[in-house]
Amino acid sequence: MAKIAPLSGFPELLPEERVVEREVIASLSRTFELHGFANIETRVVEPLDRLAKGGEIDKEIFVLQRLAAEPGAKAELGMHFDLTVPFARYVLENAGKLDFPFRRFQIQPAWRGERPQEGRYRQFTQADIDIVGRDTLGFHHDVEVVRVMVEALGALPLPPLSFQVNNRKLIQGFYRGLGIADVTAAIRVIDKLDKLPAEAVAEQLVEQAGATPEQAEQCLQLASIRVGDTSFVDQVRALGVEDDLLDEGLRELAAVIDGCAGVVSERVTVEANLRIARGLDYYTGTVLEVFMSGYERLKSVGGGGRYDALASDGKTTYPGVGVSFGVSRTLIPLIADGVLSGSRKVPSAVLVAVTDEDGRDSSTAVATALRARDVACEVSADAAKFGKQIRAAERRGIPFVWFTQADGTHQVKDIRSGEQVEADPSSWTPPEADLRPQVLRAGQDTGSPESRTR
Repeated sequence: MAKIAPLSGFPELLPEERVVEREVIASLSRTFELHGFANIETRVVEPLDRLAKGGEIDKEIFVLQRLAAEPGAKAELGMHFDLTVPFARYVLENAGKLDFPFRRFQIQPAWRGERPQEGRYRQFTQADIDIVGRDTLGFHHDVEVVRVMVEALGALPLPPLSFQVNNRKLIQGFYRGLGIADVTAAIRVIDKLDKLPAEAVAEQLVEQAGATPEQAEQCLQLASIRVGDTSFVDQVRALGVEDDLLDEGLRELAAVIDGCAGVVSERVTVEANLRIARGLDYYTGTVLEVFMSGYERLKSVGGGGRYDALASDGKTTYPGVGVSFGVSRTLIPLIADGVLSGSRKVPSAVLVAVTDEDGRDSSTAVATALRARDVACEVSADAAKFGKQIRAAERRGIPFVWFTQADGTHQVKDIRSGEQVEADPSSWTPPEADLRPQVLRAGQDTGSPESRTR
C-alpha cells in the first residue's frame, strides 16, 4: 500500500489538540450568546459571480464541479473564502424573516486556495459576530461589537492580545482636509505600512494618490499615532488639518476607546492606532485588527469594522458592523509550539475497571449510572491486571479508575494523587475541573483557572 502523504494547507488535529479547538469554540459561543447573538450556519458554496464580486481573491477560490460534468462545462459554484460574503447573502435572502437589528455569530470553516504557511491555511475556522440593521444602524453598535469580542477573547487562555482600532472617516477626512487627490488610493497605500518602509509608502502616496511630498509626510505623521486612551484626539488636532468628516471620525473612535475601557485587562488591550486602514473598500467607519503578543509574525489574528452598504437589494440597504477572529490562524501555531494543549485525549473522566469478563456487565452498569449524571466514562477494553488498566487510563489522560469489590461495594482511585476512596455510582461525581477535558497553558499549574477556558 502506498504511503499516505499529508495534504498541505488542510490541517487535521489529534484528539487532544481538538480539545483545545472545541473548548475555545464553546467559550466563544457562551460569551456571544450571553450578549444575545444568535447562531447561524451558512452553506459551504456560493455562486461564483457573488464570490468573485470583489475581484481581489478570485484566483484563491476553490470551485465546485461534478466529476461527471459535461466536458468544458463552466463551474458555477465556489466554496466560501470567508464568512462575510455568505452572511451578506443570507441577510438578503432571509430579510423578511429576520428581526433587525439582527445579531448573529457564526463559527465555521472557510476555504481559500492560497499558498499554505504558518497561520494561513486552505481550510480554516473563523468566528464572526455582526450586528446588521435595515437602512440604519446606530453607532453604539460599533462600541458593543468591539466590547463583546474583547470580552470573548479575554476569556480564552491565549497570549496577550491587542485590539488596534481606527476609523475610516478619520483618515478619509484627514486626507480630504489635506487636499489629497485620490483619498481611496491613499488609504490602500497606508495599509501597506506593515509590509513596506515608510519611505516607500511616502513615494507611493505621491505616485498613486497624487499627494505632494509634504502631504505624504503628514499622512505618515498621522499613521504614527498610537495610544491606549483618547489623547490621540489632541495629537491629530495638533497636525492642523480641519474637516467635518475628520471631526466625526475622531468622535467615533474616541467613543470606541472609552466604551471598551471597562473590559480591557492585561490579557486584552484596546488602542487607537491611526495606521490601521484595512484596504477593503466596503469599510466606512470603525476598522480594527487584532494582534497576538509573541506571534507578530502571523500579522493580525482578527479584524473587522463598520460597513454601511455591504448588503443591498437595490431598494433596502443593510448596514452592519462586525469582528472576525481567526480560530485556526491563532490556535494551530499555539498548539504546534506547545503553548496550548488538551488535558486529556478522551472525554472520559472515569475508566471503569473490569475484574474478569464474567463481571463486565456489572462494570457496564456502573458506567451507565455515571453517564446518567453526565459523567463521561468508559469500560476497560479488557480484564487485564489492574496495574495495566490503570496505566491504560494514564496514557489516555483519564483521571479516575473505578473498581467494583467482591462484596459489591465500590471504590474510585484518583490515579494522579493515588488517593482511593469508597464511592457510590448513583451519587459520586468528580471535581468540576475533571468533568471535561480542559485547555492547558504551558508553564502554568493545571489547577489554575488561568490555564483553562472554563
